Amino acid sequence: MTAVPPAEVAIDEALVRGLLRAQHPGLAERPLRHAGSGWDNELWRLGDDLVVRLPRRALGATLVEHEQRWLPQLADRLGVPVPVPRHLGEPAPGYPWRWHVAPWLPGSTADRRPLSAAGARRLGAVLARLHVAAPPDAPANPHRDGHVARRPAPLPLLAAAGGPAPGTDTGALARVWERACAAPPAPGCHWIHGDVHVRNVLTGPDGDLAAVLDWGDLCAGDPAVDLSARWTTVPAAHEAAFLAAYGPVDPALEDRARGWALVFATIVHVAHRDDDPAFAAVARATLTRLAAARD
Repeated sequence: MTAVPPAEVAIDEALVRGLLRAQHPGLAERPLRHAGSGWDNELWRLGDDLVVRLPRRALGATLVEHEQRWLPQLADRLGVPVPVPRHLGEPAPGYPWRWHVAPWLPGSTADRRPLSAAGARRLGAVLARLHVAAPPDAPANPHRDGHVARRPAPLPLLAAAGGPAPGTDTGALARVWERACAAPPAPGCHWIHGDVHVRNVLTGPDGDLAAVLDWGDLCAGDPAVDLSARWTTVPAAHEAAFLAAYGPVDPALEDRARGWALVFATIVHVAHRDDDPAFAAVARATLTRLAAARD
């Protein structure tokens, strides 16, 4: 949790174009440019309307396979654009994993253009539609399923990284964690996105929800994981709109969701304070907000 994992395979334009020529030749001569890297995947924009998504490490390869299998089955129920894979790719010489081509969805990430009240309501409604009982063969995810108490305690990690923003009440954060760990577990397993944050939520010009990206962490788990978005993604002024659209949240679910928000904000702050200070600043603001929140 101290740094972005290194890539396990080199991905460049020649590799991506070679994969396309061998497996999807009708797409291979489109303009191609690098569009970003995350912890698990690299993105290459293909023309104006498509994106190639390739795992950069073995763990990401497993997540991409989950996305390819399950997102097409869930997409229609969500009521928001999502990057459903359109063209699947297989391992090939020089590249060991499955990959795919998906639509490029327009919009700005929610750290650049925050959700409006309407956008917050729509995100709450999307999560409510997603959080239904998952089937027995739904994927597991050791980094997302199970109780939040199974995660490494965030306060020591924060302290080792210099702590949160000055003035943030670390005692209040400790109480958030204690209550999260003490909360009863979720009754049953539900579908969850697993990684709802400002960089995976797109907004339109008016701040309405435009798309939800990066479904690789999709799994059966606790809805509290996604409800952490109340603090990590939804502006404080629009919390009520988000919750009204989502529906009832009992105290145990709220406590676990606060705990997950603390975990995610800590991860981003620790991992990105040097290489992505803007994202780390969002995380520090989340920590301050969690510490200041009233029950």
